Amino acid sequence: MAERPAPPGKSAAAYNTTLAILEHWERDRPGDRLAHLVRDLSRCFTRALQLRLADFDVSFGHWMFLRALWKKDGVTQRELSITVGLMEPTTHTALIRMEELGYVVRRRKDGNRRKHFIYLTDEGKALEEKLVPLAEEVNRIAADGVDADAMAVIRTGLLRMVKNLAEDEAAALAAGRSLPSTRSLGQRV
Repeated sequence: MAERPAPPGKSAAAYNTTLAILEHWERDRPGDRLAHLVRDLSRCFTRALQLRLADFDVSFGHWMFLRALWKKDGVTQRELSITVGLMEPTTHTALIRMEELGYVVRRRKDGNRRKHFIYLTDEGKALEEKLVPLAEEVNRIAADGVDADAMAVIRTGLLRMVKNLAEDEAAALAAGRSLPSTRSLGQRV
């Protein structure tokens, strides 16, 4: 694909990334695997939300943690890592930055000197009112032109796939398989 000039005020790299995704699905590989389509859709959702979050100087990574904490704060770093599906070192790094930004505080509870519990600050709580509408807007844009019946079928199908894959993973883990870390996979034997 030849690079095209971006519209005024837009990033050429971001614009051409979006065009490359569209071209892949419309021309190059219209029958590519479902996993690739879902990954690209996820990427498009992420990029659309990142564009909007940038107006508030919030990263997508911080959004994931804020979203989880808006539902339940006062959790440990490990609980937060599990909730958002990220490794603890990644969560730790993000929390340090979020604490510097004034979104969260880490505190120990009485009688527990080892674990830090993560709490939203007033500033972190106030972001919910500003940022959630951005995610809702992205969802509306993505669903534009998809009727309610089709959306219900899509949602049911995707939830079923999540369940199928979660059950497959649980069976694999029960059989003694494990999810290796990226770091361990990067080492040659």
